[in-house]
Amino acid sequence: MIPDHTQHLGVLAVAVHIPAAQSLKEKRFVLKSLKDKVRNKFNVSVAELDGQDKWQTATVGFAMLNNDRRHVDQCLSHILSFVEGFNGLVVCDSAVEFY
Repeated sequence: MIPDHTQHLGVLAVAVHIPAAQSLKEKRFVLKSLKDKVRNKFNVSVAELDGQDKWQTATVGFAMLNNDRRHVDQCLSHILSFVEGFNGLVVCDSAVEFY
């Protein structure tokens, strides 16, 4: 039996604009690079949530589960800062939710 532990799931959704993308292939190249770097650096789950059929816009989601809510919040804040400084895209909007 698994002991009952409080768990915090944090989800960061980031809407981005990729101004240089002139095709879905170019957009996917930028997003793949972003997703791979965030996964390697922060060890979180990453997925493209919306805008798969648009050339220059996307919504990317990052999820993290931990027993310390402050740690999750801090990590998601670092991820947002990393995405904001990532070459090739501009952050349009972001939202964090906890479950």
